[in-house]
Amino acid sequence: MIGALIAKSKVRKGFSRLNNRDVASFISDWAEDATFIYPGYVSVSGEYKGKKAIEEWFQKFMEQFPQISFTLKHICVQNIFDMTGTNHIAAEWDIKLTNKEGTQLQNSGVTTLDTKMGKAVLVRDYIFDSEKVRIGWGEG
Repeated sequence: MIGALIAKSKVRKGFSRLNNRDVASFISDWAEDATFIYPGYVSVSGEYKGKKAIEEWFQKFMEQFPQISFTLKHICVQNIFDMTGTNHIAAEWDIKLTNKEGTQLQNSGVTTLDTKMGKAVLVRDYIFDSEKVRIGWGEG
């Protein structure tokens, strides 16, 4: 169960870093060859490969949304006994944000993370209301 505690702690820290707009610390827990998949049909949707591309995506996210606040609801860890940092994790969250045009939005989603040696290697976001994603990115 120590593995689950460590994994949950890292996920909590990651969302806290996003809330604090600390992209550099947030990205430090990603593998160099990681992949991030963002859903929807907006200009930033798609698959981003490599730590640099993912960091650029999150910088763009911070620019588009000057105010963000994630609230973690649940974190599930597949292998609770893992001690090597290789696992599958799911985090359910709510978010309140304001885009650079001043539009305030709320949404919910789930992020799944595959980790190896304690680093995120594959991260996928699933967002409840895709129309709010379009509005938030100014494409609705």
